[in-house]
Amino acid sequence: MRNIALGFLLPFLVAFTPSRSFGAESQPHFSQNSPKQSGKADTFYTKASFFVQEQINLIARMERAFVEPDPNRLRAVRGQLTVHTKSIEGFLKFQEIPAKNLCRTFANASGNLTLLKKQLTEAQAADTQAKIWCPLYFSSQELLKLTPAIDRLLSRRGELALVRELPIVSGERQSHPVLSIGGVQRPELSKKAAPFASTEPNLPLSLLPIVRPDAKTAIADYLPPIQPAITPDTDALATLAVAKQILETAKTAFPKGTKFIEPQETIAALDRFAYDIDAKEPQTYVKFLAMPNTGIFRVLPHSAYHRQLNTQKNRLQPSVSQRYPFPTLAQTKDGFTPSLTLVIDADKFQIVQQGINYGFMANLGDMPIEKLEPTLAKVSPQTREFFLNYQPPKQLSRLQIERKRFFTGKNQPHAGIPAMSSTPIALNQTYLLRKFQFQLPSAVLSQSPISPQERRDIDELLKMQSSDTIVAFRPVRRRNDGSYTIIWRIINQLDAPQIEDLHEHLRTRDGERIGNGL
Repeated sequence: MRNIALGFLLPFLVAFTPSRSFGAESQPHFSQNSPKQSGKADTFYTKASFFVQEQINLIARMERAFVEPDPNRLRAVRGQLTVHTKSIEGFLKFQEIPAKNLCRTFANASGNLTLLKKQLTEAQAADTQAKIWCPLYFSSQELLKLTPAIDRLLSRRGELALVRELPIVSGERQSHPVLSIGGVQRPELSKKAAPFASTEPNLPLSLLPIVRPDAKTAIADYLPPIQPAITPDTDALATLAVAKQILETAKTAFPKGTKFIEPQETIAALDRFAYDIDAKEPQTYVKFLAMPNTGIFRVLPHSAYHRQLNTQKNRLQPSVSQRYPFPTLAQTKDGFTPSLTLVIDADKFQIVQQGINYGFMANLGDMPIEKLEPTLAKVSPQTREFFLNYQPPKQLSRLQIERKRFFTGKNQPHAGIPAMSSTPIALNQTYLLRKFQFQLPSAVLSQSPISPQERRDIDELLKMQSSDTIVAFRPVRRRNDGSYTIIWRIINQLDAPQIEDLHEHLRTRDGERIGNGL
């Protein structure tokens, strides 16, 4: 019976270990010890601030757990919620604060935030402590309502990853159901649960897609696993919002100058530190950025834009490229946005291979980027001739071959021209880049047969957007993670390239190819 009781309670206690759980945020700057450790000598505000900060951290962890596929996050906040609520009730009882009776006048107002704030404001000076304890108590009780929602969400997360049994008692070993000589590996909620779809092959990221129905793939009939789409529970978010607003009334009752750490602000700051430019960098190049068609951007390693193998990600959450998009080179038109898609690969600048987009670049040396002209008069004649007069193929198949040549450097038809889709990085050097971008019609990309009705509207069906841009950029700073800050400037916008044989890549429902007879 003792083991059964401990087996029921210990998962919650294990889940509440802050130093080992997900998102273990810092405590308030004025208190680093728990109320139990600080003793009776601590002031009331120090004790209260600990619980307020603890609840702020718990709410942040719950918000994150609701939208991530890892079930261990939900298991952790489930235990933390139980322990946190009981800790507040136990401390109030230890301090002989009858929370239910003391805050009875606020009980009916807990669902009405306006009424709650009014009653707290009108409380007598002798009840100053109640202005903190009552909102804190009712906020924790509001969070406790999320227990059924967390259990429900946890059962759904169990469809994505392995929910392993937690240890019963610390130090106790469990025998394997088949191999009794081997102990069961103990799961830890501080680690991600193992996803069921965990057999992804390590395919090279440089594989170029080919718009051909009979094109071979690296692995025959292989389809990458579909990442889960997790929408947050609206009722759970509404309950969290109410708890947060109630807790705000407690924060305002603390003495002036009392500050609390907001985990969401910390996470946002760390995210910007990892992927965005520094706030002071635009000030350093304010004179350059005052010029038209200029900008500043942080070029990241290509791994920053790719999910790690055999891990899961909520595909509805914004990716790095969505949070920090590539610089735009022209206004968006019909969903088509020309952009400067650069990444770092093996200490080289690399043009991102998306669709049939491609380009080439060359190092111009220590040439002032401000003095470059659309005619490239200050560039060497050979480079100027190539960058201004090169014409991309007008046939889709030849275009894909040309793109592959620039990407791999093999069978390069333009001998003597130091221009490829990647180039070694050198600080304070100016690079010239010409970028071709295409938005192929969906009928060509999908290779699905078209109907007779669609065949009559073939011109609209084959409508395509494209761009041809010459850009200069200059790396001005290197960071420890291998990323670079660059300043860039559009040198010239050339005529949009066209593909003349798109109709040959369509087929009717009978399987026949559509030729020039349309």
